[in-house]
Amino acid sequence: MNSDPRINSLLDQANQLFLKKKFSEAISFYEEILQSDSENVAALNNLGYALSKSGQYEKALSYYNKAIRNNSDDVALLVNIVSCLRKQKEYDKALNFCDQVLEKNPNYNVILYHKERILSSCGKYDDSNHCCDQILRDYPNNWEVLYDKAKNHANLKNSEECIKILQFAMSINPNLKIKVQNEKSFQKLFGAELTKIIPS
Repeated sequence: MNSDPRINSLLDQANQLFLKKKFSEAISFYEEILQSDSENVAALNNLGYALSKSGQYEKALSYYNKAIRNNSDDVALLVNIVSCLRKQKEYDKALNFCDQVLEKNPNYNVILYHKERILSSCGKYDDSNHCCDQILRDYPNNWEVLYDKAKNHANLKNSEECIKILQFAMSINPNLKIKVQNEKSFQKLFGAELTKIIPS
C-alpha cells in the first residue's frame, strides 16, 4: 500500500463507493488519486473496472493498459482486461490474454469461464466445451456453465447430449426454464418440441 496517508484515505473512500456500486462517485476519487500517484495499480485497476461498469470500455482499457505495463502478471488486472475486451467483442485480443493467464494457471476458472463464452461467440463450440469441462471438474453443479455447454451442443446439433445437460442444469436451477424457452439455439434445434424437454 502507498505510504501517503492522504492517498490511502482516498483509496479507501473510493473502494467503499466502488463496493456500493456507486461507480461515478468512485471514478472521481480514483482520478484524484492518479493525479498524485499516476502509477497506483489499485486505483488504475478499479478505475478501469468502474469505467467498464459504466459502459466506457475504451477509457477503461486505457487505464488497464497503463497498469499492465509494470504489472504484467497481475491476474486480477488481466481478468478485468479480458472482461472488458469481451464486452467490446474484441475476441482475438481477449483470447490472447486468457491464454497468457492459463499458461501459468491452467485451471483458473474465472478465465476459463470467459474463454468458454468467447469461444462460443466465435462459433468454436467444441473448444468452448473443453473449457466448460475443465470448470465442471471443479464445479460439477455450476448451472451457468452447464447451460453454456448445452447451448454449445445445440449449436453442434447434438440433441441428446444437449437435452441431458439442460435437464441437469434445470434440476439445479429451476428458474432456468424461462431462459431455456427464450434461447434461440434451443428453439432452432427443437422447435415446438422444446416445451417437452422443459420439466413442468
